[in-house]
Amino acid sequence: MTQTRSPLARAVIYAVLVVFTIYNVLPFCWTILNSLKLPKVANSRTPRFLFQPTGEHYADLWLNMHPEDFAPYGLALLLIIFALVVIVFYAGRLPVPNGLIYAGVAAAGLALLLGLPRVVNTAEFYDYLVNSVIVTIGTLAVSLSFGALAGYGLARYRHVISVVILVLALAFRSLPSLALVLPFYYLGQLSGLYDTHILLILCLVAVNQPFTIWMLRSFFMEIPREIEEAAMIDGAGRLRSFVSVIVPIMGPGIITTGLFTLLLAYNDFLLARILTQINWTLPVGIAQWTGGEDPGHITLAAAGSVSVTLPILVVIIFFQKYLIRGLASGAVKG
Repeated sequence: MTQTRSPLARAVIYAVLVVFTIYNVLPFCWTILNSLKLPKVANSRTPRFLFQPTGEHYADLWLNMHPEDFAPYGLALLLIIFALVVIVFYAGRLPVPNGLIYAGVAAAGLALLLGLPRVVNTAEFYDYLVNSVIVTIGTLAVSLSFGALAGYGLARYRHVISVVILVLALAFRSLPSLALVLPFYYLGQLSGLYDTHILLILCLVAVNQPFTIWMLRSFFMEIPREIEEAAMIDGAGRLRSFVSVIVPIMGPGIITTGLFTLLLAYNDFLLARILTQINWTLPVGIAQWTGGEDPGHITLAAAGSVSVTLPILVVIIFFQKYLIRGLASGAVKG
């Protein structure tokens, strides 16, 4: 692709990109404004851009206690989160392997998430957040583990059987989710796993695994065979060469696939709504405020939408360089 040198063409391209960006960002900005309005202002027929902002909707959403009582805990929580973010950003300068640092930060964040309700009187929406985190992490762990092994095997074993497996996986992926919900529901009732995290994780893995296998296989295809053959000549077995040599090279590809898997598990509504009765996730929890005649629901739904979006936005911003690198190349090229 060649770059244009015409100033007029550049101006047109930039104008189109700016309009497209505004078109995509404006709904989220309007949702943020609605989350800070009183119900009367949010339901006004004339859009109101100047108003007295309030954060009571976020307090009602997350807390069963007065915001003033939560203030000391909130300050401590912000300091802990800030410390964890600083550790992650400066992990390369610490005399500890980055993998251990990231694992420690993830463990500390999960412990903080699970331990906060023991200290603070949180609302039901916080339970939805915990359910979403558990389901998302479980889906990521299972999907990437099995998908990486399957993608590697199909990339290296080029036979008609591998083609058949890939075609069957693609055919399964093309089925609508509605066609799979009732069988999953029936299996959940028979196994006694209905309304559990395990059932939802297994079903999300089953739905997403064909995509994971296809995507990881395309990344593995970009890695020359000579790299692992050299490791096996030095005495490493197939599994050791895969774990110690191929997986580090596949870092951008695994992160890219993991981000798409994360978005699927975190934003899923249909499976979570049908396969759970009490252990709802965030998308299902927000749905209870998207209908009805109560004018206050629109502000609660807006606050919930902003709260759900911010963690994903932070993850995408942090991993954007890996995402771009993974989509652009996948790995090294021989």
